[in-house]
Amino acid sequence: MPVSPVRAEALHKSEMTSQLLFGEAVEVLEENGLNWVRIRCLYDNYEGWITSSHVTEIPESVAMQQWHLTADWSNEIVFHSQPMYIPFGSELRGLRSGQAEWGKFSWSFNGKHIDPANTIKNEKMLIRLTHRFLNTPYLWGGRSVFGIDCSGFSQIIYKCMGISILRDAYQQASQGESIGFLQEAKCGDLAFFDNAEGKITHVGILLNDREIIHSSGKVRIDKIDSMGILNTDTRERTHPLRLIKRYF
Repeated sequence: MPVSPVRAEALHKSEMTSQLLFGEAVEVLEENGLNWVRIRCLYDNYEGWITSSHVTEIPESVAMQQWHLTADWSNEIVFHSQPMYIPFGSELRGLRSGQAEWGKFSWSFNGKHIDPANTIKNEKMLIRLTHRFLNTPYLWGGRSVFGIDCSGFSQIIYKCMGISILRDAYQQASQGESIGFLQEAKCGDLAFFDNAEGKITHVGILLNDREIIHSSGKVRIDKIDSMGILNTDTRERTHPLRLIKRYF
């Protein structure tokens, strides 16, 4: 599947807590016999329920192979002799000379790809990657260019640069090096925001010490100061700044 919803419970009406993109490998933890499996994503250890028809068993040797990521907004592959379109950031796992075999499935891809292990971690690259998502709609649990939430956005961007961070905003806030003042921030640092109870509820990627790109309604660029985010359209304060972290 191009994108598979990960749900809190084994029900289609249950909350979508995350998504898997094409090619991501998981470990099956439990089967309920009703077309649902509980999985743990190998990339970030995130757990949830998906429909069993969205996954296929592959050898562990393939699951542990190094992967590249699709580089275009939408990417065509040939899956079982039929065209299929997969989003930016999908994993190209086990691909050899444009061909791959996953259990009973075969597919091919000859498009552009990103090698996270060799991606240059600088301002130019970060701006190029983040701007691919501009105007992508906000989607709770989303991780793709078709719909993405705040922490899914920061995770995918960092993944493209070979930096592994956890799935949710509060988890990401537990990682990295703390930056004391906004004026010390640099492009690529993550800014975290809390609610009235002090819980981390939002994250965005700093472009500099005055601008932030984040998923709020849509992926957008807003102003930021020591108090938090200032919506460039409405001039309203939307998220109070809690802390800043650096990961590279």
